[in-house]
Amino acid sequence: MLVIRLLRIGRKNQPSFKIVVTEKKRSSKSGRFVEEVGFLNPLKKEKVVRGERVRYWLSVGAKPSPSVYNLLISEKIIEGKKIKKHKEKKEEKEEKKEKKENLDKGS
Repeated sequence: MLVIRLLRIGRKNQPSFKIVVTEKKRSSKSGRFVEEVGFLNPLKKEKVVRGERVRYWLSVGAKPSPSVYNLLISEKIIEGKKIKKHKEKKEEKEEKKEKKENLDKGS
């Protein structure tokens, strides 16, 4: 399965990323990717995304990583809601369930 993900390049404490299409099970390091479709430099707030190529790979069946998905939404290449990159803690999930159950019992 193909996936669109970030490939970190740049020096220590100066991150920059290539947005690449690669196999899910393979590492995208050392140039082992299918195609480069963009660039991201978070320090200079610089983003370059080739929307046409991204749309092509999505139509072929490539899945974007959560970070890339949110980037594509903010660049208005695709539409939808942003997804959470980090999982909730178990404690927070349990608290939400308890609140929901209490609301259901009260009704």
